[in-house]
Amino acid sequence: MARSRTKPKPSGASKSLHPSRGSGVEILVNCSNRETRIAVLEGGELMEYRVEREERVVGSIFKGIVQNVLPGMDAAFVDIGLERNAFLYVADILPEDPTDNSPASLKRSELRRRKIKELIKPGQELMVQVTKGPRGTKGVRVSTRISLPGRYVVLMPESQQVGVSRKIEDRSERERLRKVGEKIVPPGFGIILRTECEGRTEAELKADVAYLQQVWTQVLAAAKRQRAPACVHRDQTLLYRTVRDMFDDEIDRMVIDDPDEYEKVHLVASVVAPNLRDKIQLYDREVPLFDAYNVEQDLERLLQHKVWLKSGGYLVIDEMEALTAIDINTGKQVGTTSLNDTILKTNLEAAEEVCRQLRLRDMGGIIVIDFIDMESAEDRKKVLAHFTERLGRDHSRTRVGRISSLGLVEITRKRTGESVTEAITEVCPMCVGRGRIPSKETVSLWIERDMWRKIGEPGNAFYIECHPSVVEAFIGLDGENVEMLEHEMRRGIYIRANFDMEYEEYEIRSSTIEELERRHMGFRRAQVLECNVRRSVLENSNRVIGWTDGGYFIELIEGESFVGHRAKVCLQDIRRSFGVGDVILPSPQSR
Repeated sequence: MARSRTKPKPSGASKSLHPSRGSGVEILVNCSNRETRIAVLEGGELMEYRVEREERVVGSIFKGIVQNVLPGMDAAFVDIGLERNAFLYVADILPEDPTDNSPASLKRSELRRRKIKELIKPGQELMVQVTKGPRGTKGVRVSTRISLPGRYVVLMPESQQVGVSRKIEDRSERERLRKVGEKIVPPGFGIILRTECEGRTEAELKADVAYLQQVWTQVLAAAKRQRAPACVHRDQTLLYRTVRDMFDDEIDRMVIDDPDEYEKVHLVASVVAPNLRDKIQLYDREVPLFDAYNVEQDLERLLQHKVWLKSGGYLVIDEMEALTAIDINTGKQVGTTSLNDTILKTNLEAAEEVCRQLRLRDMGGIIVIDFIDMESAEDRKKVLAHFTERLGRDHSRTRVGRISSLGLVEITRKRTGESVTEAITEVCPMCVGRGRIPSKETVSLWIERDMWRKIGEPGNAFYIECHPSVVEAFIGLDGENVEMLEHEMRRGIYIRANFDMEYEEYEIRSSTIEELERRHMGFRRAQVLECNVRRSVLENSNRVIGWTDGGYFIELIEGESFVGHRAKVCLQDIRRSFGVGDVILPSPQSR
């Protein structure tokens, strides 16, 4: 149940909030008891969407126990109290003596060359931090290199590194921040100065470091108290992280639709960004926040396989466990000058939309983009330059490869947890994530082959139950499939629909004609039955069919006007697996 909207308006809340998309950057926060949703609008266009429905595990710190050390994989599995053991790679293990072998002074290739069995052993207790969430059948990935992010700095215990965000490009500012960082870094710690540090004073940065030191002290105290495996520090909520990581001078306003969360954010902002408090506004109108800003309409298209471009071209997005593939097509775009010009314009427009979709769906890992083939090397350079420039607005770290002669671009985008698709969907129980299921003809042939395997069993008949669509495919038009099979097998075949069975599920039982006639053939000519009238699922078939409640298939002579309803049917012909009938009256239930 959603939280009440009748609470009194907190002090400082805007009384004249106009719920329409502005030209700047807006953060919309929708809160309920079961989830928190955050939408970022840029120039009125939805650019980012995040949802949190349960406690976040990425960023949390655990006291774990090493379960297995695998020298062949240069990795170990650590029990941290979750459903699956965590994966720890050798390069993510801090050396025991950070003064001599700090990761800040070791290249990643050197870290990989270390022998994991010389670093840790089964049964050893470790303090680890989750760096990647679970995905598919894989558990979380962890590291002993712990980092605590603040508003301006990231504090790294047991490190000596002082770094400055790459997004701060001004050389003099980078040098100033580096000197400040070296001055304020506590002994035994390293720090990274975040993008938000730009223009900040030494006092502001020092206060952030002091706060993070307190957090680390609390983590150590919790680790000392608790027995492994245990969580000793939970990362902050989605809303808090948004305020910490995204709420800056470039944001025009943050709109929150829950009074309690509004008060909390106002309090947090008073500490981390007091100059931005006036940009936080409470939304208290009757129309839901995301409806008022037309965000729900955009979210309905979020899971679509095909994304249309304004020019008429489109993207096809396939998110898979191994990688994400994005294909670009001209679609309805016909252009006005030349084919090369049409392709270039479509690719440039697609490059922008791909960048938007990466942020919006929060896709990560390896991403392959198949731009439309361009003959001109100059055109390929233009597209790649435009694509790279647009990616610069992305908060996540990305690496872009060269564009090939075939128009392929490979990029990697930092993944820490689930994409939006993974967060709000689940694996289809029918196709189990494949995206396709066997056709009804395929399943009917599986049944046929299994019947041949059972041909040596006692009896002179088979009784089959399966999904209604498979029944129809098995019987065939005018019963030709099932009757031919009866002739070849020299056995009676009785097939019935089981409306509770899954598409690929079926059951075959050997029996006798006498037994099956007695149990399943209580029909006679001219008998009136009630059935559900449906349209045939077979390709190139316009016939209308009926199903009795017991799963008996009836081919209807007339019944077009009764499709979708129950009707009374008079049987004209009766076979073991199907009958032929004529609709005489609508059922009283369908009137």
